[in-house]
Amino acid sequence: MQTVLVPTPIGAGPQYHPRPAIHSQCTESPLRAGARVHVELFANRRVVIVPAKVGVGSHCRARLWTIDPTGVVRFERRATLGDLFRVWGRALSRTRLLGFRGAVLAYRNGVAWHGDPRRVPLRDHDELVLEIRGYVPPHRFYRFPRR
Repeated sequence: MQTVLVPTPIGAGPQYHPRPAIHSQCTESPLRAGARVHVELFANRRVVIVPAKVGVGSHCRARLWTIDPTGVVRFERRATLGDLFRVWGRALSRTRLLGFRGAVLAYRNGVAWHGDPRRVPLRDHDELVLEIRGYVPPHRFYRFPRR
């Protein structure tokens, strides 16, 4: 089966460019460590940026964090999408994604997740897609850059 890429524009306005934050305990640890997942967010058929420095303080980081605005999330130990959104201080539920309201659809490696999106476990090298108010065909994989 061939992968079809659908060009999807980035949304305009602050709701599509949320600011990074850290709402968690923070420790001095290397930024390039940990397992990685790729998280893509879509609202109204537009890309919502996962910003750099989610979970990163001035001299420390949380147990989930981002380095750049690519959607690559690093984590240590067992974690869920709900943990990521708690560290970020942003809303995630079955009916809310950031400031958007409606039915939230979740996909892992292109397969629909049935249930609360906060409970999606993070596994190294997974491709996770969250969508609200519109459908964009979810990717089945992400080509992670070398460490």
